[in-house]
Amino acid sequence: MSSPRSFCFLVNPASGGGAAPEAVVPVARELRSAGATVEVTYSPGPKAMDSLVDAAVDRGDVVVSVGGDGMLSSLVGAVSLRGGTLGLLPAGRGNDFARMLGLPADASAQARVLLEGEVRAVDLLAFCAPDGAAVRHIAGSVHSGVDARAAEIVDRARWVPRRAQYPYAALRALATYQPARFRVSIDGETREYPAACVVVANSGYYGNGMLIAPSARLDDGLLDVVVIEAAGKLELMRSLPKVYDGAHVSLPEVTVLTGRRVEVAADGRRSAVPVGGDGESLGSLPGLAGLAAVVEVLPGALSVVC
Repeated sequence: MSSPRSFCFLVNPASGGGAAPEAVVPVARELRSAGATVEVTYSPGPKAMDSLVDAAVDRGDVVVSVGGDGMLSSLVGAVSLRGGTLGLLPAGRGNDFARMLGLPADASAQARVLLEGEVRAVDLLAFCAPDGAAVRHIAGSVHSGVDARAAEIVDRARWVPRRAQYPYAALRALATYQPARFRVSIDGETREYPAACVVVANSGYYGNGMLIAPSARLDDGLLDVVVIEAAGKLELMRSLPKVYDGAHVSLPEVTVLTGRRVEVAADGRRSAVPVGGDGESLGSLPGLAGLAAVVEVLPGALSVVC
């Protein structure tokens, strides 16, 4: 009989409004009762993550991300590059990558998945800005335009009840949005759109359960590119509920394309167009006169317990 897995829990104490530390306790207790070794470390900040991951992988631990999608994306690159295995304990506001994996919400079931779940190879996204900054690894999606603006609003909306934060942020962003001119090149084929947003998706879900890319799969080696073209503010607001079940893709202003390498640039009417990855800011898209930002798929780059 093989020995139980060992685990290094990396916890973002701010995730889920402070819910992450509490989420660890029952799961760690069950893992230890099953004979597993469990180490719990509270995140000292992004700069220390790589060394923590290195030490955990050297010990043979499953690195468990405890928090939301932002915490997850701060870890996936390091775990992937070191050839480690990732586990998830979803405890953030969105938890969309965990939703895509079908992970349970119950602590006992979460412990069973970590102990007994299969190790699956899934794709990642690599985002590279044209300024030569380091490549960022993203688990779920890279989003630009009104969606990135909504993510910025969520970060400031902690006074709003947790369930309402994403809908509130989406409506606030739509109420003030200005369409931009996007240039999107997919595997060398270029199109331009007046659009509200462009999403390059690995996972189908974002924004706390919005099914933005219904056909996306985590292990197909493809990116799903969702373009929502410019429309009136009220029309976009009325269409927002359709995103929760993926029905928006049938709307005439929505285009869905697939590819392996996507280049995106945009000119906003009044300011640069924001871009983010898994709810975290990645700055702004370059303008149409310059080099584009690049998003590429990394097939099977991450091993994850699910």
